[in-house]
Amino acid sequence: MSERRQKLEYLQQAGRDPFYNTTFDVDTFTTCIATDFEDFEGKTVKMAGRMMTRRDMGKAAFCDLQDSKGRVQVYIKQGIVCDESFDEFNKRWDLGDIFGVEGEVFKTQKGEVSVRAQKIVLLAKALQDLPEKHHGLTNVDLRYRKRHVDLIVNPHVKEVFLKRSAIMKGMRRFLDGRNFVEVETPILNMIAGGAQARPFETHHNTLHLDMTLRIALEIPLKKLVVGGIERVYEIGRCFRNEGVSIMHNPEFTMLELYEAYTDYYGMMELTESLLRQLAIETTGSAIFEYQGQQIDFEKPFARVSMLDLVKEHAGVDFDEIDSVEQARAAAKAHGVEYKEIDSKGEILNHFFEKFVEDKLIQPTFVMDHPIEISFLCKAHATKPGYAARFELFIVGREHANAYSELNDPNDQRARFMRQEELRAAGNDEAAQIDEDFISALEMGLPPTGGLGIGIDRLVMLLTNSASIRDVLFFPAMKPLN
Repeated sequence: MSERRQKLEYLQQAGRDPFYNTTFDVDTFTTCIATDFEDFEGKTVKMAGRMMTRRDMGKAAFCDLQDSKGRVQVYIKQGIVCDESFDEFNKRWDLGDIFGVEGEVFKTQKGEVSVRAQKIVLLAKALQDLPEKHHGLTNVDLRYRKRHVDLIVNPHVKEVFLKRSAIMKGMRRFLDGRNFVEVETPILNMIAGGAQARPFETHHNTLHLDMTLRIALEIPLKKLVVGGIERVYEIGRCFRNEGVSIMHNPEFTMLELYEAYTDYYGMMELTESLLRQLAIETTGSAIFEYQGQQIDFEKPFARVSMLDLVKEHAGVDFDEIDSVEQARAAAKAHGVEYKEIDSKGEILNHFFEKFVEDKLIQPTFVMDHPIEISFLCKAHATKPGYAARFELFIVGREHANAYSELNDPNDQRARFMRQEELRAAGNDEAAQIDEDFISALEMGLPPTGGLGIGIDRLVMLLTNSASIRDVLFFPAMKPLN
């Protein structure tokens, strides 16, 4: 590092400070001349990128230039480039430096597509070394902390994030094609609504208000449906003050959408059609592999009630359990943990999490959740105590959540009051009553289907990534010091 700084100081004192260069007229990317060599052979091109390797041979040298698309070999020979530039390249340039080259496209005697430099210019001096070229950056923790270096030396990493971008574009194309309107809603809120989670808290100095970062997108989007925007969606960041794992990050990206005059069955059709199309666009097929398992999006997704799944995998039929005392007894008999304040429905959900979740490898709509854990969802029309809701599970993980949205303001107020009781009992993830939202419902929310999809988990699935950190440019990391 000291030597690199000395080289930079020399260049600056000589009036050739690379950081003074503001532009370079790039007209070609590296992959273009490799894939279309016959069109480029003998033509002069201008390219810019980072020097990744170099091989010095006295009065000539080869180096590899890496740009956003790939790499190409550059041949630099004294007498073709000016002596001053060649001398500067030999003595002042290092691996990792960013440079521009103008030259003729040709093939070496070994058949390698290359550029014969006519002009070279240093555009930025790298003052830190790249990782050693043969082993690269392999420490996983360091890769997450130094993503900018990871992207430089591990080109395959970039492919995941290019696919992530393509997946989000595909979502927008699909929803725009169904006449949904994309909107943006506030990240800072007075009440963290739309889910049960612990929020991040902050303070607005000018307004003297305690505020929270949103934990979901739901409440403002449903207000827009009340206002007449009958098909609406948002792709945005949400924030939950919870643990970090291979499946969880404190800030994450959600797609939420709401469609008037449909229900959770309509959301099933939309979800299945959307995910099948994204799988084909991303992997080339509706049948793809994730961590050694073949996942089939070609077949219709399974639809099974939570009750039936718990009965199948845990051997407990909650239809035959009439009281919370019986539910507690069943939980104790099967080693299922619960809290004294938990209802029968909440204990059913504990059974599902313990015995069922990790068994659902192929896409499965888990339907009809207990009403107690679905406080924003319409009650099921024919199953008292249950909600018109589904969660989509794939590879043992939840990937989507959808409701027939609760639009009865009186029922919604009663549900909020139950949440307030849970908060008073010490559940800091329970929801607060939201009078403004109830007021909006009193204006009239049409029958509405709502859907939320975790984009990070979906990208994990479609890029065969083992951890959520592999699909986030900058995952949350505890400082080393």
